[in-house]
Amino acid sequence: MRNRVFPHRSAAALVASAAVASLLATACSRGGDTAQAPSSSATASTGIDAAPGKPVARSSKVTLPPVHADFDYQLGGPYTPPAGVAVVVRDYTAPPAPGHYNICYVNAFQAQPGAEKEWDADLLLRDKAGAVVMDKDWGEAMLDVHTDAKRKRIARKVNAWIDACAAKGYTAIEPDNYDSYTRVPHGLLTANDAKLFLSLLAAHAHAQGLAIGQKNTAALAPARKQVGVDFAVVEECGQYDECGDYAAAFGNHMLVIEYTEQGMTKACRGWGDKISIVRRDLHLEPAGDKDYDRGTCGTS
Repeated sequence: MRNRVFPHRSAAALVASAAVASLLATACSRGGDTAQAPSSSATASTGIDAAPGKPVARSSKVTLPPVHADFDYQLGGPYTPPAGVAVVVRDYTAPPAPGHYNICYVNAFQAQPGAEKEWDADLLLRDKAGAVVMDKDWGEAMLDVHTDAKRKRIARKVNAWIDACAAKGYTAIEPDNYDSYTRVPHGLLTANDAKLFLSLLAAHAHAQGLAIGQKNTAALAPARKQVGVDFAVVEECGQYDECGDYAAAFGNHMLVIEYTEQGMTKACRGWGDKISIVRRDLHLEPAGDKDYDRGTCGTS
């Protein structure tokens, strides 16, 4: 991912990497999420037989997120969603929010910080000198998705997390770090490697009855049908004038997170009547934290 405030990495990935233990603790202490009805204020239509605010059936097994619905991005820890929220994104270690459309976040293309030993040594991407290639900003080892055999082995582990999401009752998944290939030494990974790996996860998610979102990576949005992704989860497309790039591929099936007032204003002005947009604090703190901040196009 690439949040320009956090170079080369999304705020979402940072928060999820740093907060797994606290998410587990928080999840255990919060069993009282109250259900909220889907937003009734949406007016946009995607042309895929989608009523605004209503989940869209992709097939008999997979249901897409409701279009132009109020949503919340809760990777810093689960909390009762604000009134009117229909869609909630949480880390796979957290429980889904009862009564909502729930999207399960997994770090798919990189190891968690300090978790290199949880992977077979040959599945960690290595440079020509044999050293593990790291996302140095966040201390995460890159996974080697360059060959079919390794992609399948890595997918087995990530698919187990996807299975956990399905077992908990999530409706979709958000696999992060699709753009890892852009942050490694030239030639070690390619865009095609990333697409082939994500297609494995997409096939497995669909087999489990889960929709799957593409996280950021505008350059690969045109390949959405080839890869098999159903919707987009995008950070800061308003801030950096990229919303149109995603809309060209995904229509109104987009969930956008902005972290600045400027980005939020631009996103809402251009897209607020068509897609789901939320402004969050950069660290995605849970409600009740002193740094928690959240806004929508009607309130931001």
